[in-house]
Amino acid sequence: MTEHEQRARPVPDTGSADAAIAALAWAIAHPARVRILRILLARKACVCGELVDQMPLAQSTVSQHLKILKEAGLVQGEIDGPKVCYWVDADGLARLKEIVGGL
Repeated sequence: MTEHEQRARPVPDTGSADAAIAALAWAIAHPARVRILRILLARKACVCGELVDQMPLAQSTVSQHLKILKEAGLVQGEIDGPKVCYWVDADGLARLKEIVGGL
């Protein structure tokens, strides 16, 4: 098969798989969200207010980034009195690793 024939072959329709990749890629596309994931992974425990202390961002901005990570299934949160505790969702992280590894 020639190089031209190889390039001309149709790409299989992966539809929902591509959408999942795009959603997760968008969720980690901002350096602040990557930093949040790294902080949560390093702690290996529920993290509450310390996230804002470790980032040069306003509390509202950190909350917005956490919301995006939660919607992508990468972070979980639980209300604990006046605070919300966050941790990395192990299943979401495994899915991210699987998708990135499959590219």
